[in-house]
Amino acid sequence: MRTAAYDTWRAVTGAQLVLPEAGVYEVVADVQAGQIMVGSVNNAYMQTRLFDVTAGAVVPLTVRTVLFLSATPSDGVTHTIQATASAAALYRVAGPATIRVEGLKHVDSGTTTDEAMWAQNFRFKKISD
Repeated sequence: MRTAAYDTWRAVTGAQLVLPEAGVYEVVADVQAGQIMVGSVNNAYMQTRLFDVTAGAVVPLTVRTVLFLSATPSDGVTHTIQATASAAALYRVAGPATIRVEGLKHVDSGTTTDEAMWAQNFRFKKISD
């Protein structure tokens, strides 16, 4: 996430899977994110979502805020935050579909010096045909 522009969704490295056939799946991604800020920063957050690459669409209702820091008022002080969130959905596909985890970083004012996002336990289970 370090080189991604603010407010731009970006694929999380290594967090992609293929739903093998038509059906309804439970898709779950446990996502961790970390952010480092130096000095005064307002409304810094990182979000995640599941994205259906095959359909070119966001998996509905999967946007999650992984971390949020409303303000760091101390100039010259380094602030580090890390958090975890799960994005999950029951999702119907008409055939094989590639699903990936995406991340976004945002800051209202100030600057972050480093961000990272990774997915653990990105998995699926077929629920029905």
